[in-house]
Amino acid sequence: MEKSCFLIVSKSILVVTVLLFSNGVFAQGKTFAPNSQNEFWKNVQFGGGIGLGFGSGYTNITLAPSAIYNINSTISAGLGLQVGYAKEKNHYTSTVYGASVIGLVNPIPEIQLSVEIEEINASTDYQLDGGNLSTNYWNTGLYLGAGYRTGNVTIGGRYDVLYNANKSIYANAFMPFIRVFF
Repeated sequence: MEKSCFLIVSKSILVVTVLLFSNGVFAQGKTFAPNSQNEFWKNVQFGGGIGLGFGSGYTNITLAPSAIYNINSTISAGLGLQVGYAKEKNHYTSTVYGASVIGLVNPIPEIQLSVEIEEINASTDYQLDGGNLSTNYWNTGLYLGAGYRTGNVTIGGRYDVLYNANKSIYANAFMPFIRVFF
């Protein structure tokens, strides 16, 4: 089951990538020319997130770069990666990695709606009295979101419609976000 979810996400990422490159190369009936690559990159924006958390015996580091392609002034699509590490001394060590595909729609410039599918692998080693326990699994999230947009910044929330409290790496299905693309 976990492998089939990973294959679906992998194929989705491939399809979105091919569509994005096809749109940049063949948009408006233009044929491929050295100049058309520049047109593609004019519509690409980069963003992402960095998370750092440190405390007494606790460390949490996350890096999540992403890129979107602006198909037009209303619709964008993109890809993201995520890598994370967390450790609580004498309790657990966890690594997380994965990818996501996102679609953005701006019905009016100030409102941004989003749909995102995320496939994350979580590997955790717990240090317990009497022995250790290790888990390793894939988790799929399907997020529907909305936010207020001003310039390159969107502030809002997203909800995981596939949320499973027993399996998700997140504490609950709703997450606030700040999204920035340059």
